[in-house]
Amino acid sequence: MAITTHLKSLQALELAVREGSLKGAAERLGITPAAVGQRIRALENYLSTDLLLRGRSGLQPTKELDAAIADLRVAFEALDRATELLDFQRVSEIHIVADPDWAELWLAPRLPEFREQHPNLRFCINGAGDVPVRLGSPDLRIDCDSRNAEILFHDILVPITGPDNTRRIAEGDPDHDMEGMPLLHLRAQLDGDDHPGWVSWFNTYGHRESGQDRGVNYPNARLALDAVRQNVGFLVCGLSLILQDLKQGSVVNPFPFSKHLPATQPYALTLRHDAKNRPAIARFVNWLRNKARETQAEIDTLK
Repeated sequence: MAITTHLKSLQALELAVREGSLKGAAERLGITPAAVGQRIRALENYLSTDLLLRGRSGLQPTKELDAAIADLRVAFEALDRATELLDFQRVSEIHIVADPDWAELWLAPRLPEFREQHPNLRFCINGAGDVPVRLGSPDLRIDCDSRNAEILFHDILVPITGPDNTRRIAEGDPDHDMEGMPLLHLRAQLDGDDHPGWVSWFNTYGHRESGQDRGVNYPNARLALDAVRQNVGFLVCGLSLILQDLKQGSVVNPFPFSKHLPATQPYALTLRHDAKNRPAIARFVNWLRNKARETQAEIDTLK
């Protein structure tokens, strides 16, 4: 096993134990839970032993790992400190961990503008990009956890579909025009109230009484939007993630924007404590704040 892969696997393993789940480790690393699981399985295969057990309180170390977990934690804390001390070697690198849907659907379409203004800056976003991922803390984190973070913008959730599907609604009963229509759901929308979806929307605005939770489930908005663009069905999605699609006409909102749901949490920015000392980070964060203000203004205008 290559040394870098070995370290990434150990990092995923230590975070999985610390967070109690693959999902928690994935959020810290900015990758999918499946990717975390793959890293851990690669290490287990290399060592020919199981390292994790699933208990009532979450993931627990096996006897083999338990003897080493304290040392792993100390080691990665030391790596974090070393990374901070050696940051002078990374003056042109920006490492970001972000909500994957936000990174691909909001940041990626806008980032070329910043890159054109600052061609010498290189990015690593959720472990991929111009430079390899570091083992230490990211320079900035963007997610929907606003505790001790700077709020970027408040999103709203709206129904969307492909352009060819709008006629299907126009032909129906106005009070029940969504009855029988193919619904698309994000998996998180069916797991609880933290991510409102079709059930909440129909309960608020009507248009359908039966089968509100039926349809195809998708693990993320990126995949669901591909289906929407191909007129597969109807999805409730964050408006900030589809502004470009709406302008291009690849998706449409078949109802007035006033029929929206507020997102339960805003998108928020957390900076590493020493990031303000790096001019590259400061330039990027200023640009990010301006783009976030533009997005908030668009959302406020439409709703």
